[in-house]
Amino acid sequence: MKKLVLASVVAGVTATGAYAGGHGGKYADPIIEPEVIVEDTKKSAAGIVVPLLLLVVVAAAVAAR
Repeated sequence: MKKLVLASVVAGVTATGAYAGGHGGKYADPIIEPEVIVEDTKKSAAGIVVPLLLLVVVAAAVAAR
């Protein structure tokens, strides 16, 4: 009877450690390096195109009068 109780106690202790994530200090936590995100920058021509189009529209309106 003592062997049965001892076996169940040992099984319970080892199972508890396994579920709790206990490694007994054998393994170190993995080192996770941050992911590098590179974004391509694009030059936008809209910064100069829109005012030029507005200037052309105004010039056409003035020329039509």
